[in-house]
Amino acid sequence: MELILKDFSTGYSKKEVINKINFKLKHNEWLGIIGANGSGKSTLLKGVLKFIPTLYGDVFFEDNPIKNYSRNKLSRKIAYLPQKLNNNLNITVKDLISLGRSPYKNFWEFDLNEEDLKIIDEAIQIMDLNKLKNKFINELSGGQSQRAFLAMTIAQNTNILLLDEPTTFLDINYQIKFLESLKNLIQIKRFSIMTVLHDVNLAARFCDRIAILKEGKLIDINTPEKVLNKENFKKGFEIDSHIINTPVGIQIFPVSKIWHLFLPKNKTKKGYNN
Repeated sequence: MELILKDFSTGYSKKEVINKINFKLKHNEWLGIIGANGSGKSTLLKGVLKFIPTLYGDVFFEDNPIKNYSRNKLSRKIAYLPQKLNNNLNITVKDLISLGRSPYKNFWEFDLNEEDLKIIDEAIQIMDLNKLKNKFINELSGGQSQRAFLAMTIAQNTNILLLDEPTTFLDINYQIKFLESLKNLIQIKRFSIMTVLHDVNLAARFCDRIAILKEGKLIDINTPEKVLNKENFKKGFEIDSHIINTPVGIQIFPVSKIWHLFLPKNKTKKGYNN
């Protein structure tokens, strides 16, 4: 399933934050959203999800405008994992994952049917949570808790998954493991994923394409190799950079304009790669 943004603008109290953005989230694709603080990354996701109003243009899912979807119906198509999660919940991992079935229930329905239980169990297996399913969320490590919340979104059984900086509060080991889990999800569940990522190099390593935002506008969108160049990085982050090829793809290193002033006395700029 594809998600298409056409001249899409959104914001708060009629203040436009995202300005006439056009792009397509392709089927079975991982699209990373990067940009400086205040560029509109999180606002973009909230606008797509109808948490804040559309000011111009529209978002289309299955060729239908999202504005025509009820919140409940939209939750059956698009799952969302926000940046800030409540890791102090006094419920079990399995109970948390079960909440992913809420969009398919009326407010008076509490019982899970056979299909619900099958989907919940599949989410537990995919995220390797079988040994933790009876533990309480507030007993888990940060990485374990993040996996449990991701399993909840899997249980929504949607086509598209939106995540807002899911690795922000994880150490580097759990960051890599969590993003590897997302990569596996694309293969297993055929998801399309759009993720706001703070770490540009993680975006370059894992995402199929990257979109760079600056002040609510789309600077560029393409594969990491084509998007992450010095010119785009300068536009998006207002800082110079060095780009190198590594075994896990290109990696980008921001540098100060006066970086050479901090070199050891026996080194010159020529001693470093550009």
